[in-house]
Amino acid sequence: MLLPTVSPTPGAAVRRTRKSPLSALLARLAALVVLVVLGALCPSAAQAAEEPATQAAGLHISNGRLVEGNGNDFVMRGVNHAHTWYPNELGSLADIKAQGANTVRVVLADGHRWTANTAADVANVIAQCKANRLICVLEVHDTTGYGEDSAAGTLDQAADYWIGLKSVLAGQENYIVINIGNEPWGNTDPAGWTAPTIAAIQKLRNAGFEHTIMVDAPNWGQDWQQVMRTNAQSVYAADTTGNLIFSIHMYSVFDTAAEITDYLNAFVGAKLPILIGEFGGPADQWGDPDEDTMMATAEQLDIGYLAWSWSGNTDPVLDLVLNFDPAQMTSWGQRIFNGANGIAQTAKEATVFGGGSSDTQAPTAPGAPTASAVTATSANLSWTASTDNVGVAGYDVVRVSGGTETKVAASTANSVTVTGLTANTAYSFAVYARDAAGNRSARSAAVSVTTVDTPAGSCSVGYHVVGEWQGGFQGEIAIRNTGTSAVSGWKLAFTFANGQTVSNMWGGTPAQSGGAVTVTPASYTNTIPAGGSVTVGFIGSKGATNTAPTAFTLNGAACVNG
Repeated sequence: MLLPTVSPTPGAAVRRTRKSPLSALLARLAALVVLVVLGALCPSAAQAAEEPATQAAGLHISNGRLVEGNGNDFVMRGVNHAHTWYPNELGSLADIKAQGANTVRVVLADGHRWTANTAADVANVIAQCKANRLICVLEVHDTTGYGEDSAAGTLDQAADYWIGLKSVLAGQENYIVINIGNEPWGNTDPAGWTAPTIAAIQKLRNAGFEHTIMVDAPNWGQDWQQVMRTNAQSVYAADTTGNLIFSIHMYSVFDTAAEITDYLNAFVGAKLPILIGEFGGPADQWGDPDEDTMMATAEQLDIGYLAWSWSGNTDPVLDLVLNFDPAQMTSWGQRIFNGANGIAQTAKEATVFGGGSSDTQAPTAPGAPTASAVTATSANLSWTASTDNVGVAGYDVVRVSGGTETKVAASTANSVTVTGLTANTAYSFAVYARDAAGNRSARSAAVSVTTVDTPAGSCSVGYHVVGEWQGGFQGEIAIRNTGTSAVSGWKLAFTFANGQTVSNMWGGTPAQSGGAVTVTPASYTNTIPAGGSVTVGFIGSKGATNTAPTAFTLNGAACVNG
């Protein structure tokens, strides 16, 4: 796994560097094994975030979602801008808006590491965001990698900086979100993130701030040790207003669809507000981030994303445009702005800028959907189109479970393919229509769909011993899906020949009888995408001989060994 962080030097070009956590992992292997065996617990869906006791005057959280002061849903679609290192490039906000963005995340400094942005400068940033009809996320960057980067500042120092700016922030609740500190913890003891995060939130609330507050994850923002995910419920509960949103940064740690969807769905399912506050797509020596899944999942779940970054990286692979010139858009920029689920296609301007409509008539309810081409992991749905006095803009497909709805797909046509389903599972789907003004129809009648059993075969397994010592060893099993459809809820089976036993496992749950071992997935390895793989690691005991298993089955079908 890799951990990106920004580590610019004053007056120099900003650089997005990427850190390998190998040294930290080796130093804390035993602790990490325990953590992962415990499953890197996600926020419980049964402990959904409660409605806040008081609402902010402007942007605020309602039922687990970011909404405007008038109650309209607001989904951030935008980019990051390195203002504190390039103070003369504020004109880029107009260029960012011209590409269709509705939000910009602006890098500021509190004076701990870089020269502090003054109150007058921050007031000008806010004014320029408003002039360009952009919601503005303001963040302090000095906290990046605290505990591992000795130059980093603390969240408490960042909170003091915001309090010092209160005179220019108060009254701007409709237009800004306060991101307390960027990536405020490295890999060293990331569990230490929780208490200072709560303290900084409460310090701002005690100072009278009513704005929506955003908090970044530890592990250089990527939370690969699941600290923010595990403690999100308690952190959210510590905010007396309930107007708190979590930010996950996704780079090469998130290089598979399963990791991305599992993480984001854990928060959305628990009604804990979240967005992708930074992400990258270009591959590097540590891996290849799956930006396609990041963007598609954000659109499916109606959550925000903010790409890194507009311009100014010393490694221009992460520049959306070169030299702050929109005429020099890179392939990364083309992907973000004009690609599938990109900003041009999905961003909607905040209604606070007058982007509302006088159209108040909702479309008619769509016809009941019908299902076809049902597989183990997908189903095609089609329905009779809705009508509207102005025009139907699109449809949202929801999964219905008792009194709960979960959006699973969106389409501009009256048909869609729902993916990511679990084999041999019953589902109920219904459809809403919506128009360009945001009016939504009544829900259609529902259709019941049961997916088929997972097809057998089409798998390969790689088994190798990572290290051995007297009486014990560490093993790793890579399971690859060589088929054409995803495999979910799998069971791997193999047999040890020399009396080996599994004592601890991460990435899966073992069961053993004699030499026979079966492994079922953890939540974050539950789905193996077509052509993709998941990895299970374990600690085992052994005698003098430690022969590797030679035969593996996945869901009862034999896999290729190798």
